[in-house]
Amino acid sequence: MVDFGVVRGEFPILDQRVHGHPLVYLDSAATAQKPQAVIDVESEFYRTINAGVHRGAHELAALSTEAFETARAKVAKLVGADSEEGHEEIVVTAGATAGLNLLATAFGNASLGRGGEAAQRFALKPGDEIVVSKAEHHSVLLPFQELAARTGATLRWFDLSEDGRIRADTANEVITPRTKVVAITHVSNVTGAVTELAPIVARAHEVGAVFVLDACQSVPHMPIDFHALDVDFAAWSAHKMYGPTGVGFLYGRRELLEALPPASFGGSMVELAWMDQPAQYMEPPARFEAGTQPVAQVVAAGVAADWMREIGMENIAAHEHAIAGELLHLGDIEGVRILGPADDHDRIGTVAFDVSGVHPHDVGQFIDAQGIAIRVGHHCAQPVHRHFGLYASNRASTGVYTSIEDAQALLEAVKHVREFFER
Repeated sequence: MVDFGVVRGEFPILDQRVHGHPLVYLDSAATAQKPQAVIDVESEFYRTINAGVHRGAHELAALSTEAFETARAKVAKLVGADSEEGHEEIVVTAGATAGLNLLATAFGNASLGRGGEAAQRFALKPGDEIVVSKAEHHSVLLPFQELAARTGATLRWFDLSEDGRIRADTANEVITPRTKVVAITHVSNVTGAVTELAPIVARAHEVGAVFVLDACQSVPHMPIDFHALDVDFAAWSAHKMYGPTGVGFLYGRRELLEALPPASFGGSMVELAWMDQPAQYMEPPARFEAGTQPVAQVVAAGVAADWMREIGMENIAAHEHAIAGELLHLGDIEGVRILGPADDHDRIGTVAFDVSGVHPHDVGQFIDAQGIAIRVGHHCAQPVHRHFGLYASNRASTGVYTSIEDAQALLEAVKHVREFFER
């Protein structure tokens, strides 16, 4: 049995006071805090083996490359992907946003004829369709909205149920034989609702579309197996899974990565280059990793992946599920409305809420004054807020270090918001 009190003790940032109160950190959906093991390994890398990877024949370069690729394999193991010689399915990116833009750019390049015949499966033209949903983070919506504008394709979307869930039951109507790309979030960063993926993925593949998953809010909080989910691509960020900022990962089925043209160009991604003919690009994942990689951050992300697996993703999910149940009591407070499912079925511990008559920024400042960190704003997901008739909200979100006492502290604070502002 995992002692999550001990786990919490591995996060040095939590041992501080904010505005005279013990820090209660409820903003993990924005960025998760880092355990000491992750902090230590990034520092140790710079102290001992810092060098460029996949270049140079000296000892430090060899050790750095080995650490980098070992970390890639650790991340692959966390999400049920392949990362062995000849079977790499994990591309290093600068974050989930970069990974999703990589795909949208590469699909656009294929639409221009780049990548040859194999890449034509990704090409778009007028009359084709790209499907997203109203629940998407802007990092999904905007790259594929722009891809539609560049190629003449039509953007379509899933609507949401009253409580903000993606209407998977409408997959056969929304995804048509003209659909070429479907890009959907696994878990909403506003409602915390887990998407019913199976019928959407099945319908996408039935019509021959490529399925792209935003896994930012699922990888840190639940067991993930991309092979079992049968998704074609998936993107997520290291900083939300207790790793460093500035790095993320793109999963792609090996045969699709082999067919996909590159999206950025430069050193380390080209096999042969000439002045008078097109370059010959390297095999995946190197083809998509132009330039100098964030090596220390990738190594630290690998440690984060191992650290999570050691705790057990089932244990993490169960721990956060219990805290989600406590946070949902926000809906019992007079004048407080939860955006999203009001019960703990198929959702994570991300709970957005609105306090009647009080602007979210005012709510956030009142709560921050008591040492409690939450998110305020539209959370880079404006369409889902419009679905609820709002522009912005407050959001509490859990991590492996969150305690029931943290949730109760927030509840107690929110109980006094309206009386404070109505004085």
